Amino acid sequence: MSKIRSRTRAQESSGAIERMYIAMRHLFNRGFYKPMGVSGETLREALLQLRPEIYGSVAEPKTELNGLVYILDRLPVGIEQCRYINLTSEEGYKNSSFDVIIPPKRRRNCYRIDEEQMNIEITRGRSDIYDILTHLTFLFIESHKIADRVFIEETGQTIRDWQKLEEAAYKKKLNQSEREIALSHTASILGRTFEECLAAHKVFATKDNPERFLNIVYWMGKIALEELIDGYKRSITFSPVLRERLGHHIHGEIWANNIKRILKKNNLLNRPLHIISANMHSVMNSIFASAVLKKEFAAQKNDYDVFEMLSQPESSFLRGKVKAYAEKNGMISIDDTSGTNIDVQIFDTAKIDFDKINFTFDAKAAKNEMPVLFVMDYAFGEQAYETIDEFLKPYRVKGEDKIFLNIDSVSIMGKAGILEGGKGDLMIPSAHIFEGTADNYPFKNELCAEDFKGNGLRVFEGTMISVLGTSLQNKDILKFFYDSTWNVIGLEMEGAHYQKAIQSASKIRKSISGDVKVRYAYYASDNPLETGSTLASGGLGITGVKPTYLITKKILEQIFNNS
Repeated sequence: MSKIRSRTRAQESSGAIERMYIAMRHLFNRGFYKPMGVSGETLREALLQLRPEIYGSVAEPKTELNGLVYILDRLPVGIEQCRYINLTSEEGYKNSSFDVIIPPKRRRNCYRIDEEQMNIEITRGRSDIYDILTHLTFLFIESHKIADRVFIEETGQTIRDWQKLEEAAYKKKLNQSEREIALSHTASILGRTFEECLAAHKVFATKDNPERFLNIVYWMGKIALEELIDGYKRSITFSPVLRERLGHHIHGEIWANNIKRILKKNNLLNRPLHIISANMHSVMNSIFASAVLKKEFAAQKNDYDVFEMLSQPESSFLRGKVKAYAEKNGMISIDDTSGTNIDVQIFDTAKIDFDKINFTFDAKAAKNEMPVLFVMDYAFGEQAYETIDEFLKPYRVKGEDKIFLNIDSVSIMGKAGILEGGKGDLMIPSAHIFEGTADNYPFKNELCAEDFKGNGLRVFEGTMISVLGTSLQNKDILKFFYDSTWNVIGLEMEGAHYQKAIQSASKIRKSISGDVKVRYAYYASDNPLETGSTLASGGLGITGVKPTYLITKKILEQIFNNS
């Protein structure tokens, strides 16, 4: 008998991820492929073997509804109707008459070229391509499930359920009775209950398109049937310009130089600079909201209640008041024009009246020594390396000496998947490991679990895995991470990329101080080891408000107290 043990599910899954990434790189270099043809077979087979948590029942005959909601929130509206999908660089479409389509939960500029073609701009690096190709592979697998269920091969006809759905899809408006009849037929097509389809219908419905769910199912099935019966293959292409530009930090360099130019223009380039990767509201609100919304703070039990109120859609007037006050007191807003989709806020603390806010600072400090806060919106995967690597380089202006930036600290906060605990709990990493490799980035984190004790949230310290894509994780891999001696507490997509840039700039290139302080803190968006607690099960809602502002507060306290 052979003594060689069979591979575990975790090893098989890890191998499947590796095959997917090798295949995606190969297809990108090739320039085009047919996702449901021979060229897309490796991607399909690897995804079906992997069975990621976010994609639920992708390997089963029934259609996966939660996964469909998740991916269509991140892909352009109408993509299910397109046979040709073209991934491009930024190639001037913004100056055309094409309407820009931005997915609700992923900042990508997309353009519907004609009835059959969708162009998607890639300006955020390889991680963006991996994300899109993975979601499209899932979408096409699900569409072929529909086609296989409705097509009768012996007769070359479609089943009655499909014909009834087709009738409903072409009606401009449905009454309740017609809608429920169509959903009954749809449930049969999808292998789902009527109740599940009714719930999905409500999730997908928009004001402009109340029957969006029925339309999506119909078009997924229609395009797949045309591929199955008539041989009209779908194809994904990568533009020559995208293939030429990818990996050269073109957008990151434009982004970084624009910010440095604005810092220089405002005489802030030589001041102590603190980089904070966060959202575009928590730092601004933490500093200025107490000075502007005194009534609201007095009426609430604690500050977090006010921040929850500010996060509500109906609070746009209050948010506007805070922003207007901030811009009069040292905040500079920089909307992105580079294509990175990373907006920036700069805070000149010399212009802040600390007597009016909830933070203290050494009043004896000279104005030209007071810190400048540089808040950048979240990067996406490998884009974190591209942007920070470019920003930490010295600033060069033609005919002048290069200027080295006085970077005092880099603070990274954001959402991550947690392997023990639940939504809203905190993770304080001591190292980042890059998934699929033994590459590891240990560091001294200025934040620790003790900083967050006594706030009603659980806090975990340990190693974070920087994954190649959150949509490619399954329970077997995550359980291996959790049980291994790597002491993994969670997973995210940017940490290793940030740290790689920071370490190369501070330890090797010497473009910033070797003593630069780093802070990393994450709050849990989901626990993918728990059934029904993946990213596809829904957002955080107000659960994320308290951890977001708690982390922001601790980062700002350390910066202002110079600790």
